[in-house]
Amino acid sequence: FLFSVFNRKTGEPPLINGWIPYLGKALIFRKDAFKFLLDQQKKLGDIFTVYIAGRYITFIMDPFQYVYVIRNSKQLEFHEFADKMASKTFDYPALSKGRFPDLKENLHRIYQYLQGKPLDIISDHMMKNLQDIFEWKCSQATDWETEKMYKFCCSVMFEASFVTLYGRVPAADGHKVISEIRDKFIKFDASFPYLAANIPIELLGATKKIRKELIHHFLLQNMTKWLGGSKVVQARQDIFEKYELLGDYDKAAHHFAFLWASVGNTIPATFWAMYYLLRHPEALAAVRDEIDHLLQSTGQKRGPTYNIHLTREQLDNLVYLESALNESLRMCSSSMNIRISQEDFVLKLEGNQEVGLRKGDWIALYPQILHMDPEVYEDPKEYKFDRYIENGKKKTTFYKGGRKLKYFLMPFGSGISMCPGRFLAMNEMKMFLFLLLAHFDVELVENKAVRLDNSRMGLGILLPDVDIDFRYKLRS
Repeated sequence: FLFSVFNRKTGEPPLINGWIPYLGKALIFRKDAFKFLLDQQKKLGDIFTVYIAGRYITFIMDPFQYVYVIRNSKQLEFHEFADKMASKTFDYPALSKGRFPDLKENLHRIYQYLQGKPLDIISDHMMKNLQDIFEWKCSQATDWETEKMYKFCCSVMFEASFVTLYGRVPAADGHKVISEIRDKFIKFDASFPYLAANIPIELLGATKKIRKELIHHFLLQNMTKWLGGSKVVQARQDIFEKYELLGDYDKAAHHFAFLWASVGNTIPATFWAMYYLLRHPEALAAVRDEIDHLLQSTGQKRGPTYNIHLTREQLDNLVYLESALNESLRMCSSSMNIRISQEDFVLKLEGNQEVGLRKGDWIALYPQILHMDPEVYEDPKEYKFDRYIENGKKKTTFYKGGRKLKYFLMPFGSGISMCPGRFLAMNEMKMFLFLLLAHFDVELVENKAVRLDNSRMGLGILLPDVDIDFRYKLRS
């Protein structure tokens, strides 16, 4: 390690430069960011700067300091960084160039369709679409059916999300059309970490061609054929129509980006929730009991021919289901919360600490360190399905060093960068698990351990390193 103290101004954190020009610590960081950051924290304390691929990134490791970063949204900006990355990844013109006045704000306003009463409506549609798909699965499963678990989660969640957001494909082979889009989507998604790391798409094999084909599915002449799309997508379409400088391809690219944002993380998160439940029989039994109890108490029957209806309140009251889901999110999420300093300024932290930042510096929070902190979570590497329950109710108080934490679980980002679709995503995953366990007996066929694939460290939910066989049959 070459620890550089050259050109550090008073108040600036220690800098870890690395010895390879431009790359700095990029290779070590990419290999295992979690271990690298913990090692630096032991050597240098809770605040340090790392030079990674041409960027100076200051990491704040103490969760009690997160709030000071999150509330400084004026000097520490996020949207411009996100816009640059998304426009490059999904091939639409950057919003912040001044060519599209207020487009960013107008699109942001649309997220009201994913909260409150409109959230209930879109969740009801998702529930109905999930039930249709599970009913179709039921008709296939006369006896035990064996499938790959990730593939299963991907096919069910992708189709249900697609139909809920964009509408049904009226062709007789609607399933087939969506499957084709899904297969292309999976290929594109495999290149996502490289695109996010700024690697030119021309170097990524067929990715450019696949992206173009995916975007073409969302051209207006194709989308107008789909039936029963959501208000949120319709509102986005209406806004795009107001901008003459936005070409047809650009609008389609925006729709494709929205699809990726809707399923790119929920699919692997659903896989992990299901995988951990099947690996832990006591967790599976507790969650299934809770589901059966709710169905009995509301007089609803389970089985492929019955429609199950759940209110948001009923979904929220499934404390074991929510705790099990939160526990899997704690273990599989690895999002880096990034802010960019808009000017040279001094960030004031708790305990009279100050951090000198230069314009263009990145500040990063890395919540995975918090999620795996044994002071906050006892035995953090163990899956404990009831970790977020206390006396039969949701547990929302966690401590470090005897002090209560404001932030203890951050799979959806924080502050201005918090995922606006997080409520819908949680509902979707709960409904998937609810219907799966209400309708089917489910068990693992293989006893192999599935590990986290770290190639997406810092980008959201980590994927599994391998797929695994499971089997299901209709519950008697």
